[in-house]
Amino acid sequence: MKGDIYDPKALIREAYRIEGITRGECRTIFMDWALSITADDPKTYIRHLLEQYAAEDKGHPMSETLREALEQAPRAVRRGGRAARVGQ
Repeated sequence: MKGDIYDPKALIREAYRIEGITRGECRTIFMDWALSITADDPKTYIRHLLEQYAAEDKGHPMSETLREALEQAPRAVRRGGRAARVGQ
């Protein structure tokens, strides 16, 4: 089964069809989806998928996963030198 430009393998579409799918399973599917797209800006694709599928089932774990993917990732803080070795 082939998808479209936003969901080439139809992974997201199929996730919404799986009855009783868990949040962890949705995250795994999302990672596979993320690795399969070639978009420079995946957030545009994610917004499209939310518009397409989330309206039908707002409480679906995949909807939650897609919304989380749109959030700003926390900035990584690297601790180097003595502070990294010793801790506080």
